[in-house]
Amino acid sequence: MKPNTQLQNGTDGGPAEVHQTTATGAEALTTSQGVAISDNQNSLKAGERGPTLLEDFVLRDKIFHFDHERIPERVVHARGYGAHGTFECTRDLSAITRAAPFQQVGKLTETFVRFSTVAGSKGSMDLARDVRGFAVKFYTDEGNWDLVGNNIPVFFIQDAMKFPDLVHAVKPEPDRAFPQAQSAHDTFWDYISLTPESMHMVMWQMSDRTIPRSFRTMEGFGVHTFRLVNAAGEATFVKFHWKPRQGLQSVLWDEALKINGADPDHHRRDLWEALTTGDHPQWDLCLQMFDQDFADSFDFDILDATKIIPEEILPAEPVGTLTLDRAVDNFFEFTEQVAFCTQHVIPGIDFTEDPLLQGRNFSYLDTQLKRLGSPNFTQLKVNQPRGCPMHNFQQDGHMRRDNRRGRINYEPNGFEEGPREDPLKGYVSYAEPVEGTKVRIRSDSFADHYSQARQFYISQTAVEQAHLRNALIFELGRCEQARIRRAMVGHLRNIDEDLAAGVAAGLGLPELPPPATAARPTRQDLPPSDALSILKNGPESFAGRVMGILIGDGFDGTLLDRLTGAVIEVGGKVKLVAPRVGGAVDDRGDLREAQFDIQAGSSVLFDAVAVLVGPEGEAALADMPQAQGFLRDAFAHGKFIGHALAGELFRTAGLEGRADDGCFDLGLVDDGETVDAFVASCARLRHWTRKGMT
Repeated sequence: MKPNTQLQNGTDGGPAEVHQTTATGAEALTTSQGVAISDNQNSLKAGERGPTLLEDFVLRDKIFHFDHERIPERVVHARGYGAHGTFECTRDLSAITRAAPFQQVGKLTETFVRFSTVAGSKGSMDLARDVRGFAVKFYTDEGNWDLVGNNIPVFFIQDAMKFPDLVHAVKPEPDRAFPQAQSAHDTFWDYISLTPESMHMVMWQMSDRTIPRSFRTMEGFGVHTFRLVNAAGEATFVKFHWKPRQGLQSVLWDEALKINGADPDHHRRDLWEALTTGDHPQWDLCLQMFDQDFADSFDFDILDATKIIPEEILPAEPVGTLTLDRAVDNFFEFTEQVAFCTQHVIPGIDFTEDPLLQGRNFSYLDTQLKRLGSPNFTQLKVNQPRGCPMHNFQQDGHMRRDNRRGRINYEPNGFEEGPREDPLKGYVSYAEPVEGTKVRIRSDSFADHYSQARQFYISQTAVEQAHLRNALIFELGRCEQARIRRAMVGHLRNIDEDLAAGVAAGLGLPELPPPATAARPTRQDLPPSDALSILKNGPESFAGRVMGILIGDGFDGTLLDRLTGAVIEVGGKVKLVAPRVGGAVDDRGDLREAQFDIQAGSSVLFDAVAVLVGPEGEAALADMPQAQGFLRDAFAHGKFIGHALAGELFRTAGLEGRADDGCFDLGLVDDGETVDAFVASCARLRHWTRKGMT
């Protein structure tokens, strides 16, 4: 049947789009040239069983595009996930900066955010121990601004000259092409052992910061020192912080390994579900702002990307809130094709002389050209300015679709056609005096590599210090070369002797190696900073978290309803796990559908758990190895556990007599008080006093 053609008028009264429809009214399937396809299941052949004909342009069009679907993945930050959002200004900064998002309280700016791991390929798992990218594109009314940051405020290196070697070292070793998405191998730690400037970052990398529970529960940082510039040309130094309103949260290493097995897309799924169920995550943008006098008086060089300014010295002041409220409707179009560049700034935002930032500015544009294949990547929807038009005389190149009409493609021109420069509104770089001899040298002010590494370590709780120590033992234990292990312990001695001794013991070193040679002695007087601890900055409630409830036949349906209501009331979610994915039957004979069967619904996927069983289902559930593992893992990982008639499962899981005050018997009292107490306790996320947790 010949498809119908429907013509619609455009905004200028002329034809805008032509939609072909089938006889049934459905949208017609066409080739890339708009030719309707009569058969999309069979290629054109010479006879019923004959060879395929070269003239089959429908097949050629379809296969041609399929063969070229993939674009080169990012060298770093390949595995990412994006979302649309909005930034709302909560503090007028017009006296400090011209930057459009900060000009008035209540001003809204559209954003796109991409979270990512760094080392792994696109097909790697979400819960790798790795730095996370936290990149935000602001579509302002004065152009696009990209704040391309990480979930850690420092970096491994001080100069971009070292970046290719760092990435080569952490990537899969070139002769064997493994390990994937891991730093636990010789080449990475060999490089680090020869790069003392990395020691502060190593402390962050080996901490729980690199195994976050969710994208929603991690901080973001601009890493570098930037400048804010006002209308008078006056500059203020600034460091950018994204603080999650959901609170900080990480997983245990054993959980990370098991989550990667149970759901390697855990972070992606978590963000998708939050966006699509209305649980929109939020971050406060907080600024550390300071002048040249502060920069001159601070103990470390503010241009050194391996250093922070502790918030106890310079508070991070909230100036706006980012809300992610919409999932992308096509992953490739947005998340994969988005192009972030540190040099994408707007009037009021400027750079400093940080050598790592300067190198990033040089590099990113090359990266986008390689990946997206054309200088016209700015014409892709996700990269186009939103709040302002784009007018210039650039033309042609691959996939150009909006060349200017007419004969004029240059400026200045005497025809009075086209855009002109604007000295008043246009971007003006900060007039920083620059002088000096051309040299390849590292500033002496960058030479202290251990003092802030020590400060980070002593700022952690005892639990976090133990995790950091164990992470080092695991990573260095995977190194085949004993010299690398000894060299790293030598560096650790410059950070903390107890840490070095603990790692050396874990690695089985017969004696401590001498401390590494240090360009500057480690300062012992830097105080702990609570802002550097995850556990001291956790959530205030169970909001945004998920409780997994394992149910067995005959369970108390009223109790489940009460528990579910209590979790939802504080902003949490409930997911049911049952022996069968179809669910389990409660004591009223009602089938409760489950989201997971017991094989897929490991307790590592949840923030707290409950086990509700009836008399007839108790023995069957207790005999299931997966149910035993569900409870055993939850207990070992310090999770709060609610239970009713699950004594037999505690016994078969090897936990008989081990229930502590982090375990709540929800079947004892029928007035809901125990349920409420259980849910309130879950806000703490871990029962750290449980034996074996510290």
